[in-house]
Amino acid sequence: MTDTDGERIAPVTYLFGARPESAVTAEEPDLPPVSVTVASPRPEPAFVDLGDAEVASPRKGKAAFARVSNVSMHALARKGMSSREMRDYLVGREFDPNEVDSEVERLESVALLDDVALGEVLVRTLRERKGFGRSALTNELRRRQLDPTAIELALDGLDDDELVRATELAERRAPQLRSLDQTTAKRRLSAFLMRKGYSGSVVSAAVASALEPSGGPVFR
Repeated sequence: MTDTDGERIAPVTYLFGARPESAVTAEEPDLPPVSVTVASPRPEPAFVDLGDAEVASPRKGKAAFARVSNVSMHALARKGMSSREMRDYLVGREFDPNEVDSEVERLESVALLDDVALGEVLVRTLRERKGFGRSALTNELRRRQLDPTAIELALDGLDDDELVRATELAERRAPQLRSLDQTTAKRRLSAFLMRKGYSGSVVSAAVASALEPSGGPVFR
């Protein structure tokens, strides 16, 4: 093999084997040292011991609100309720008192709970359907746990036509007492009006008007 052939083979030998020392010196001059920065280790996360403290979950809060709201709306769909009735109802369903207070306030803010409006409806309905007087109406509104101010507003003005309504009731009732003597008819009619919640003076005047000989039924 000639020197020329050796020169041609040298590059191939370089590709597949170690490079000659002369090649390193000629082709790769000394390079300046490279400065390498080593990142400092990442600090460990700090944990705070909360003990038994419960962290509020937004999802849990929304679920609790949806449940108490669903129960209250179903109750209102069945009948009108006072604020106190709703509060007692939800507490009886074992909701947290704070949730109950928030739900009652929400219902009041959108007028789904309104003691004044409920009182007016109850007074009008009970008078028209059952002929209740002031005393019976007062007892019913208290039983429904309406606010005292709402009761007072609902009963305001009833005295203006108490006698008129009591007399109308007595006159409709009187014909059913035809088979009784005058004294018994008067006693039973008076008791009927008293049960409706009319005062003694109103009952006496209404019974006298309904049983008077000129306009009332004829008794034996």
